[in-house]
Formats: sequence, structure tokens, C-alpha cells
Amino acid sequence: MQIAERTVGDVMIVDVAGKVTLGEGGDTILKDKLRSLVQQGRRKLLLNLANVSYVDSAGLGAIVQCYTTVTNQGGAMKLVHVTKRIKDLLAITKLLTVFDTFDNEAEAVTSFSAS
Repeated sequence: MQIAERTVGDVMIVDVAGKVTLGEGGDTILKDKLRSLVQQGRRKLLLNLANVSYVDSAGLGAIVQCYTTVTNQGGAMKLVHVTKRIKDLLAITKLLTVFDTFDNEAEAVTSFSAS
């Protein structure tokens, strides 16, 4: 799994690529990266999942834990470019009602200003 970060305005976009799974340590890498960003004072995080090929239960747990960490610090975390497979997983687990998801990055970035 690879993670890259970039900033658009005051929103930190975290581009995730590969598999977010327990076996490859992707869950830990993701949690550590987002925790680090929150500690740096980043409160508006957008997780770009366009290039994520697979998420297992540990990876899903990591995303939920990141969401909780950011929210508890007074921030917001949203998801963009959620693949059909991940969207189905979020629907099955009823997490689709928890996360704000967007198909368009520009709309997602704008949504932080509106909230």
C-alpha cells in the first residue's frame, strides 16, 4: 500500500493506493499516517480511495478508527472516489450512513467549507 498527501486549500487529501489489509500492514500504515496529520493540526481530511484495490475487515476497521480519531479532535474525514466494491462493503456494514462519500474531488473539498 502506498500513501501520498497533497493539500487543496485547507483540506489535506490523502491518496491511498493498493490494498488496505491486515496482512500487508496497510491498516497500521493508514492509522499512523492519519494520526500524524491530526497531530500536525490537520482537521479536514479527505481519503481518496480511487486506487484502492481491496479492503479487508482490518482495513475497514482502520478507516473507522481514523474517522473516530479525526472526529474526536474536532475535525472531519470524508471519502472520495469510493469504488463499487468498497461502497458495497460500507453498505453491508451500515457504515455508508456514517461516512460522507463523494464521487467528485472538487465537490468533496467544497463540502468542508459548507459544514
